[in-house]
Amino acid sequence: MATAVPKTMKGVLIEKTGGVEVLDYRTDLPVPTPKEGEILVKNDFIGINFIDTYYRSGLYPSPKPEILGREGEGTVIATGSGNLHNLKVGDRVVYMGTGAYAEYTATPSAKAHIVPAALEPGIAAAALLQGLTALTLIREAYAVQKDDWVLVHAAAGGVGLWLCQLLRVVGARTIGTASTEEKLELATKNGANVVINYKEEKDFVGKVKEITGGEGVKVVFDSTGKDQFENDLEVVARKGSVISYGNSSGPVPPFAISRLSAKNLKIMRPTLFHFIYTREEFEHWTGELFDFIIKDKLNTRIHGIYPLAEVARAHTDLEGRKTTGKLLLKP
Repeated sequence: MATAVPKTMKGVLIEKTGGVEVLDYRTDLPVPTPKEGEILVKNDFIGINFIDTYYRSGLYPSPKPEILGREGEGTVIATGSGNLHNLKVGDRVVYMGTGAYAEYTATPSAKAHIVPAALEPGIAAAALLQGLTALTLIREAYAVQKDDWVLVHAAAGGVGLWLCQLLRVVGARTIGTASTEEKLELATKNGANVVINYKEEKDFVGKVKEITGGEGVKVVFDSTGKDQFENDLEVVARKGSVISYGNSSGPVPPFAISRLSAKNLKIMRPTLFHFIYTREEFEHWTGELFDFIIKDKLNTRIHGIYPLAEVARAHTDLEGRKTTGKLLLKP
C-alpha cells in the first residue's frame, strides 16, 4: 500500500435526482480506500458521458448519494489486496467504473488498462467509453461488412464521431444525421459518406431510400431513442437491424413485436458493459480500440476540458446539444 494518500478530496456529490443544481461540488469528501481487487487512481482527466445525465436526472435509477462518472485517466497511487491484474503503484491507467467525478477514485483493476505511451495525456479518457461503445456496436451488435450502407444518428456526437471513423476504416458506407451545418461538416470530415440535416429534410425516409437505391440500410445505430425510431423501422432494409443504444430524445415507446415480421427485422438495445463483462473481453476491445487510434490515426475529438468545479456548465452544454465530441473534467 502506498503512503501519503490524503484524507479528503475535491469531488462532485449528488444526494437527490434533478437538474444540474443537484451537482454539489465539495472540497471535503473522504478519499476512498481501495478494497480487494481495486486500485486507487489519482485522476488527471475524467470523462463525461450522456449516461451521467440519466443517473443525475433519475431516468436511470441509482442509489443516492453518489459520485457520478464512469471513466477516468490517471496514476495508480495505492492498491487493495487480491488479484490486481498486474497493475501497480505508479502505472498510468485508464479505467471504467463509478465515482470518477473526483480527485481520487477507487476502481476495480479488472476494468483498468495501461495507457499506451503513444497516446497523449487525456486521449485515453476521452476515447474509452465512447470509443468502446462504437467499436462493440460495429463488431458485436451488428458485424458491419465492407460496402454495407449504415445509418448513424447524431453523427457529430461523442459516439457518432467514433462510429463514422471506425466505419470508414472497415469500408462501410455511412449516412450521418445531425441538426446543423457545422455538425454535418464535422461528420463528413470524420468519415460519413452522405449527411442529412434531419431538421430540414422533409422526407427523411425517402431521402435514405434514394441514397441506398431503394433498398434501405443494413443497420441503424440510433442514440436518440424515441424521435427517430419510427423512421428507423422504415429505412432499414429487409433482414436489417436497428440498434437503439441511447435515449437523448426520450425512451422508445412500447411497440408490437409483430411489426418486425414485415421485413424480418432485428431490434437490439445493447449496453456496453455486457460486451466487456469479463476481463478478457475488456482487454480485447480496449486493445483493439487503442490500436485503431494509433495505427489508423483516429481523431479523438475533445470538445472541451472543464474544471471539476464547473461540472454543471458541462452538463448544461451536453444536454443543450452545444457540443461535438468529448467533454472532459480536470480536478
